[in-house]
Parts: sequence; C-alpha cells; structure tokens
Amino acid sequence: MYRRSFLKQVSLIAPAYPSYSFLSKLVMTQTMLKRRIPSSTEEIPAVGLGTWIQFDVSAQGPEWSQLMQVLEIMIDQGGRLIDTSPMYGKAEQTIGMLTDKMSEADAFFYATKVWTSGEQAGRSQIMQSISRMRRERMDLIQIHNLLDWQSHMDTLIDLKAKGKIRYIGITHYTDHSHQQLANVIKQRPEIDFVQCNYSINGTHADQFLFDTAGEYDVAVIINTPFDGGALFRRVKDKPIPPWAGDLDINSWGQYFLKFILGHPAVTCVIPGTSNPKHLIDNMGAGYGIIPDASTRQKMKTYFDSI
Repeated sequence: MYRRSFLKQVSLIAPAYPSYSFLSKLVMTQTMLKRRIPSSTEEIPAVGLGTWIQFDVSAQGPEWSQLMQVLEIMIDQGGRLIDTSPMYGKAEQTIGMLTDKMSEADAFFYATKVWTSGEQAGRSQIMQSISRMRRERMDLIQIHNLLDWQSHMDTLIDLKAKGKIRYIGITHYTDHSHQQLANVIKQRPEIDFVQCNYSINGTHADQFLFDTAGEYDVAVIINTPFDGGALFRRVKDKPIPPWAGDLDINSWGQYFLKFILGHPAVTCVIPGTSNPKHLIDNMGAGYGIIPDASTRQKMKTYFDSI
C-alpha cells in the first residue's frame, strides 16, 4: 500500500524525474498488482528487482547508500521479490548486509540460486547463500541455468521438507532453453517457479514454455525484460506513442514491462537496477492499467514498426 515514507524518499530525486508526479498519484490511489503463486495461496507483487552486476559491490563502497535507497523505495512502493545468485559476485552479501539494517527486512521475498555441480557442493552452497543473505530460511532457491539439476532437485526437496526453503525453482536465460525448462517441469511436479527470458522483442517462451508452466501450476519470473538494454537503444530519441498514457505508461521502460505483465502466465518481472530513478520507473509498471491481449498486440506492432 501507499506509505508516506515513499513520497519522502522519492521527493529527493523528483526534480530530475519528470514522471514522478504521475507515479506518485498512482501510488496514492492504488496498490501494486499482485499475482498468486500457483502452487500456494500466497501472492507476490508483479514487479521485483534483479541484482546481477548492480549489487556486486564492496561493503560500504560508494554505491552503498544508493543501493540502500533502491531497497527502501522498492519496499515502500510495494515491491518485494529480490532475485540474486552466488554467480553474481558479492550480491548475496550486499543484499544481506543492506536488508539487515532495515526494519522491513522480513517483508522482502528473497530468491537466490544454486550454481555448482554435485549434491554435496550444492547443499553447501545453498546453506552459504542463506547465511550470506542473513536469513533463517530462504523464500526461493532456484537451480541456476539447470546446472546439475537432477542432483540439486533432491536437495531442494529435502530442504523444503525441513523448512529451510519455501519454494523450489529452475532458471535459464536463453530461447533454446525453454523446451528443456518445460520438459523438467513435466518431470518434477515439486517445482514451484520457473525463471526465463522474455521481452517485447523476444516472445519465444510464449510458444515453448508458458503453457506448460500454466498446466503444471508453476509461477513464472521474467529476467532480462529489456534485452540487456537493447530495447532502449532501439527506441532512443523516439517518443512513446500518444495512446500510451491511456495505459498509465509514462516511459519506454514501463511500456516494455507492462507488455510482459499483460501476459497472464507471468507472475513477476525482475528488471535489474542500482539507480533509484530507474527503480521508481520500473515499479510504476505494476500500477494502473495492465494491457489485455489485443492491446499487447497493438504495443508490439508499434514497437516492431520503429
């Protein structure tokens, strides 16, 4: 819900961010879109935060206060899910140290991954991640890029039964992995989440994964929603269409994210950033009107014409 502290936080950067007044009005009158995790009754906000590169920083480094501001604004605005991995350098430690200083630490939904080979190495890495992120239990552990997924699946099932993790997931980031992700979902009903790439310029998962996720009650997290920045480079110096305002869209970032959120299979999208202004913009995609199928097609047709 809207909290006064959110406006206090972002008012510091509002003069440099034209869409602030637009977004603040939405936050004051609405709550962020939430979607249910199909394997449970729990709902999570539809826009989260990725941490690859941006959170790989040294403790108390120059980026420290800015990352703290990102997390504070995120939770104040209704976001919860933070996604990271042992692959992301110091990101797990950074998240643990920052959130440990916040009174709202337990309000986040913490997601990380196992990224190694071998059952024992995987178990050790998972426990290390939980410790680094300063949690008693992890909300979600995902098998990163399906590396040795058979070994890790049994470990995750065991840890879930013991209450050390709440949900089990699998991930990848390339189009050619979508069929494999779908096949693993069909084999292992214990899977709660799948994370994959998807964007307005890359809808491969729509044909090769989303239907399977829906059939097996698996939540979908979307990574690389901006194609590594390629989408912004494509629309550089081009205005958003005049009808975008009818969808509560005030930037290209929100245009791209709302296109994704308009797909009913998507549970949460996790754009990464360490910039408070970009974080505000990203979170704004979770407010207001969400496009239906025909509107999504209109959005894609316009983008493809650029």
